[in-house]
Amino acid sequence: MNDSVCADLLLELEAVTCGYDPTRPVVRGLSMRVAKGEMVGLLGSSGCGKTTVLRAIAGFHPVVSGQITLGGVTLSKSGFSLPPEKRRVGMVFQDYALFPHLNVEQNVAYGLKGAAKELIRTTTREMLELVGLESMARRHPHELSGGQQQRVALARALAPRPELILLDEPFSNLDVDLRERLGLEVRQILISQGMTGILVTHDQREAFAWGDRVGVVHEGTLRQWGTPYELYHQPADLFVAGFIGQGTFLSGTCEGVDRVRTAAGVLQGRPGGYTARVGDAVRVLIRPDDVQEEEGSPIVTRVVRRAFQGASTLYTLELDSGCQLQSLFPSHVDHAVGDRVAIRVAPDHLVLFANPNPGLVYECRPSTLD
Repeated sequence: MNDSVCADLLLELEAVTCGYDPTRPVVRGLSMRVAKGEMVGLLGSSGCGKTTVLRAIAGFHPVVSGQITLGGVTLSKSGFSLPPEKRRVGMVFQDYALFPHLNVEQNVAYGLKGAAKELIRTTTREMLELVGLESMARRHPHELSGGQQQRVALARALAPRPELILLDEPFSNLDVDLRERLGLEVRQILISQGMTGILVTHDQREAFAWGDRVGVVHEGTLRQWGTPYELYHQPADLFVAGFIGQGTFLSGTCEGVDRVRTAAGVLQGRPGGYTARVGDAVRVLIRPDDVQEEEGSPIVTRVVRRAFQGASTLYTLELDSGCQLQSLFPSHVDHAVGDRVAIRVAPDHLVLFANPNPGLVYECRPSTLD
């Protein structure tokens, strides 16, 4: 944690454990810090515990052990839970949770119950202008599109001026183009208001586009907490390396701090976090962007699969040894299955892990997570 984050610390989770059954916790010993004004993502597959973390922060779920604080105020610890309405935390749900019998204006004003009428009117108008729905104030939720309903839900969460906004997969019901566009719009709205936001998602692209930092959650633990760049190029462990992005693990032998001999030749790159000794059997992670076509290279592969992606094509290339690599070539480079392609493998970062089975090739799982 850098000094600026510590100085501007807003939210802190210290060794939080919680679950629906005290004997089988969903989240175990999870710690993280979020600075004021920061946009962060919690990324993981279904059932990993990321939504439980969000619900614990919001006050909808008690903690078994550990502590959650916001702005120095204790929100939750063992035996104590500040009521959700007193936490100054807003939440945007996956299903929007709008009241169907209330119009847009009334839905936004709902979180301001008890305030002076003029304040309610002024704040509601400001929030609708902020999300671009001032002309739809008298419409009901069923008269709105999914994206418009999500904006209403955001306006309602922002109306009480919370210190923190939590978003639980809020764009998952929208089509791909709209969810990407709306995600960026919501991020910009929160930034313009000086807000802090935590987005829970299983979509890697969404997490990376949203988060200044992203936490990878797996089986109730935080496996890595860092920038999208760090997660992709400097994964902390084998799980994160396989979970983030696309790629292949190759068996190799360490020849130095920045050199590994593999079936794809001797690879050089900036050392990662794993310290290997000369002669150690290692696994080296090869990303598609590490593999480049190079005429005349002694490393010749055969195209075994291809997937056209518009601006680029993802190729699966097989070496003579039987090892396979993935590569992204510009779409105007058009190779057919069976073509021979000379390549150069040039990783910028040398991501290594110990290899207990030197004869095997380990393939990362794809980045599309459900």
